[in-house]
Amino acid sequence: MSVSAKTWGGRFREATDAVVENFTESVSFDVRLYRQDIAASQAHARMLAEVGLLTKSEAEQIVAALERIREDIEAGRMIWRPELEDIHTHIERALVEQLGDVGRKLHTGRSRNDQVATDLRLWIREAIDRLDGLLVEWQRAFLERAEAERDVVLPGYTHLQRAQPILGGHYFCCWIEKWQRDRERLADCRKRVNVLPLGAAALAGTSLPIDRESVRRQLGFAELCRNSLDAVSDRDFAVEFVSALSLLAVHLSNWAEEWIVWATSEFGFLELPERFCTGSSIMPHKKNPDVLELVRGKSARVIGRLTQLLALLKGLPLSYNRDLQEDKLAVFDASDTVESCLAVAIPLVRNSRLRPDRIAKHLETGFLDATTLMEHLVQRGFPLRTAHETVGRLVQECERRSCQLAELPAEVYEAIQPGLGTSAYSVLGVERALAAFRSSGSTAHAEVEKQIAYWRQRLAMSPPGEPV
Repeated sequence: MSVSAKTWGGRFREATDAVVENFTESVSFDVRLYRQDIAASQAHARMLAEVGLLTKSEAEQIVAALERIREDIEAGRMIWRPELEDIHTHIERALVEQLGDVGRKLHTGRSRNDQVATDLRLWIREAIDRLDGLLVEWQRAFLERAEAERDVVLPGYTHLQRAQPILGGHYFCCWIEKWQRDRERLADCRKRVNVLPLGAAALAGTSLPIDRESVRRQLGFAELCRNSLDAVSDRDFAVEFVSALSLLAVHLSNWAEEWIVWATSEFGFLELPERFCTGSSIMPHKKNPDVLELVRGKSARVIGRLTQLLALLKGLPLSYNRDLQEDKLAVFDASDTVESCLAVAIPLVRNSRLRPDRIAKHLETGFLDATTLMEHLVQRGFPLRTAHETVGRLVQECERRSCQLAELPAEVYEAIQPGLGTSAYSVLGVERALAAFRSSGSTAHAEVEKQIAYWRQRLAMSPPGEPV
């Protein structure tokens, strides 16, 4: 391509080396910004007409031609050429081919620096809204399981050791809380994404009488970037977006890991739908949780993209630098990865079932009622540390006798305190231990019902894109 054909070719005498053109092109991935680039360009053209830098007819021609270019891209008629570098230049070149000098006027009062920052913000804003819609369905899938399996009694764990009994409804509502925080982080990020950089031009603004407020209103941004240097150099919003996705991916990985364990023969707590599992090429009996394993594995990919963005930005001086071309790879891949994980995980959850029969077989093992017994002693007047030590000794005695706390003879409890041999049994055993819970937010039956009712109301009221 001749130097004069480049958007920046006026200053150069030598044509760009083909190796450099292939190395510096970004259209192979920033083509995904075509809709955002066209929408922002149409808004920019209308604004230029409003301030007299284009005629009304010229703006109308540009808007219509950009619409035809969008149709060409979507129909696969656009030819992608590395020498045109990026999606912005491809669209501008196609516009000039259609309109000649009228098309050459579109770039008035803007730079590719503020143009790409605007396009990326528009793309992330749309991605956040899509993700929020998926997260609503994700929460609803867990709410369905909470309602259906609210009374299944599960062993709760700390350190992967049996700790206290919990209800199935309590377990599933726990995950809904985590997904809610993920939604809120994305919604908060959206506030800082929804700021318009267009009009900052290359870095210092422009001497032309543009109206940035007009473009802001047309594109639905909440406010303008206040400083032109910051507008073209800022990628905090991209880091924040991928950071929120990384924590969401960590939560997905935590959930997947737990369900992988629960689906093993050793646990047997969970039945996964066969259509979401795979087999072995050599072991005919296998039913492998590959979907869950890939969800767990893909979290590393999202976290890696966050690290990539942070490393990309850490050594950059003000203002725009070509390094920033690489930001889109991280943003696109992180978003795509999380979306794909949610898309497969939602139906998996809806079609999985707990196995109460298998869970119940060993529910009375592991001293799940020990903490409740300790608190019963506290209510009887024991200092907490004394009660803790006493129940610890009782557990030792159970291990010596190979029995559970509820199976210890009454005289053992009577030896601790007269009358305890009768009252202790009122809190021993998993069902009695569950019945003893009473604090707000606990796994008590009444509290779990409150949690389910709360989320049923909140999620029924929550349109995608609007955090609850």
